[in-house]
Amino acid sequence: MRQRGKLEYGGQATPQRTCVGCRVRAAGSELLRLVLVEDHVVPDLRRRLPGRGASLHPSVRCLELAERRRAFARAFRVPGPLDVSRVRAHLEEENHDMSCRTPS
Repeated sequence: MRQRGKLEYGGQATPQRTCVGCRVRAAGSELLRLVLVEDHVVPDLRRRLPGRGASLHPSVRCLELAERRRAFARAFRVPGPLDVSRVRAHLEEENHDMSCRTPS
């Protein structure tokens, strides 16, 4: 029997999170944790920053969906639009790194 809110990966229970962009549930390790720092949404790569977190698939597509749905303000429970430029820069850099790799 599977526990509520957890996924089975390799025989171990893993916390399950929902992407704020596409609203698909996935293992927390597959999603990018985001936190709010002075009205800026920033990626929490080490998953150690304090405060309320939101999860997002590491893709520009999910970021655009979240922006269009105004999901960040709801996820962080704050009024008004938030600056996501740092998240966009991080995702574009990661995507660029992935596309620049050539198979050996």
